[in-house]
Amino acid sequence: MLKFPFPVVVAGVSIAALPMAVSAQSSDDEALDPIVVTATVGPETIGEGLSSVAEISEREIDKWQPLEFQDVLASQPGIAISGNGALGKQTTVFIRGHESDATVLLVNGIRIRSATTGSPAWQFLPPQLISRVEIVRGSSSSLYGSDAMGGVVQAFTMPESEGTRGWVETSAGNLDTQNYSAGFSSIDDHSALNVGVNRFRTEGAPVIEGGEDKPYDSNSGTFSASHEFTNGIRTNVTYLGAEGSAEYEGGYNDFVLQVAGVGVDVPVTENWRTSLKFSDARDVLDDYGAFPFEVTTKTRTSRIENWLTAGVHEFVVGAETMTDQVEASTNYVETSRANDALFGQALLTFGPSDLHLSARRDDNEAYGTHETWGVAYGYQFDSHHRIRLSSGTAFKAPTFNDLYYPFGFGNPDLAPEESISFEAGLEGNYQNWFWDAAIYHSEVDNLIVYDSQAGKPLNVEKARLKGMELLVGWQRDGWRTKAVASLGDFVNREDGSQLIRRPEQSIRVDVDKDFGRWYAGTSVRAESHRFDEVFSRIRIPGYAVWNVRAGISFDGGWQISASIDNVLDNEYALAQYDGSRNYISAGRTALLSVRYDFVR
Repeated sequence: MLKFPFPVVVAGVSIAALPMAVSAQSSDDEALDPIVVTATVGPETIGEGLSSVAEISEREIDKWQPLEFQDVLASQPGIAISGNGALGKQTTVFIRGHESDATVLLVNGIRIRSATTGSPAWQFLPPQLISRVEIVRGSSSSLYGSDAMGGVVQAFTMPESEGTRGWVETSAGNLDTQNYSAGFSSIDDHSALNVGVNRFRTEGAPVIEGGEDKPYDSNSGTFSASHEFTNGIRTNVTYLGAEGSAEYEGGYNDFVLQVAGVGVDVPVTENWRTSLKFSDARDVLDDYGAFPFEVTTKTRTSRIENWLTAGVHEFVVGAETMTDQVEASTNYVETSRANDALFGQALLTFGPSDLHLSARRDDNEAYGTHETWGVAYGYQFDSHHRIRLSSGTAFKAPTFNDLYYPFGFGNPDLAPEESISFEAGLEGNYQNWFWDAAIYHSEVDNLIVYDSQAGKPLNVEKARLKGMELLVGWQRDGWRTKAVASLGDFVNREDGSQLIRRPEQSIRVDVDKDFGRWYAGTSVRAESHRFDEVFSRIRIPGYAVWNVRAGISFDGGWQISASIDNVLDNEYALAQYDGSRNYISAGRTALLSVRYDFVR
């Protein structure tokens, strides 16, 4: 019978529970193989999966003390960040060279994005309320539909550990940064409850050379609960919301992000389990710049999944309907569209061989019908080494802005982007260390780019995205080290130019050490140059940053931690502003936190 280890709310994926088994970083005695759910919409260890998957644990997030959610993602291979300055400013996340709107963002299983821009508002998701993150790199449209060309990022708000606990934390740093958080959770074999609130504000830093400080503030909260009845039926509910304001060069905006969902998981027979979820996601932006506007995106989703088991084999058959609605001060030609989908998956095991097959059919009233498929094969040579091979198709629908933006800036003739991808990976897992190497290749047809000369988006006939990723980790006697490296080649095949804002080489090294009550750690990250502007080809230099962190625990549940990012105060840029100036980083940032935990 399909069985789930303990109750955690996941309203929009195929299960109503997640394992708390394992954080690879929590102690030397724990496995280096955490359980994840995003790659196959069901529980599996990373070692069992046939995709390039990463899990960022609650312990890692607590030690890093990230000021922005994208700081968490920057620790992974194949991921690059671009932004119009730091702390609440517009942010783009590239996975394996794919655009930010070609990556699906889930919060507790619920998809959130702006239907007008197509991209999630990464900069507004509060990292202080996120307990852990899963990242799938590579084509995932056969499971998640449109926008999953580059991969899927899923953030969870439920803590990992069982028992009852509460916490209060206050933090302060330079740039007049202040953060206040509090929360409570209670988790046992049958029920789970989690509540958290957070207040963050900062005066910020200049976002361009010679500019003024640009403040950012955010108020956020989360609530999740689930319960399993004696008959095996499990119900769950989840919510996360954030609202605030961010000032940028030339104006400011007010924002609201919300996700809410309810679900029920029913054991029909010993080998058949059905789950049903309903969710609502909202992205609200009121912008007060040179051309003020207001826009609200609402996405409502209903999803049913049937999980069936036959010995060691598992099968999933399901359906999903999703409706986007746009309310804006700008008059769009169309303000809503619906997407209906049917999907299936087979997870087959034959001794040392695993075979995963998936297919999905999306029918959208705006751009028609698209079928996608995925196939992956893995072979376990011995207890330590495994190879994986995969291929799949994906597509990305044009956004409301792409198709319908008024005044001639939209292009109703745009075709959806389509891709076919291939990946090969080899991994080794040992008692105290592991490594993973992967190569990938994607061919993209009808890539959507904004043509500043035409004043509207156009399709690029061909683009090629290929690269290599390497991940190595080791832990022993309180030491934990991890190194990741990425090498990419992201090219517009029509003119041979490098796609903008994507660095093609990056490396990061993390070293941490536990000394009983206290810990210390450091990270170094470096990226190569990137280009901005499709036609003028403005070159933005590469950069390197060094971060340090430390903390100590006291009797009675008290903790003090500190972090300094960009210790050497290097000024670097991730995007271009106006042809002569770049958007610049915040420079050195420091944060000191005091936390009180009670555990019962």
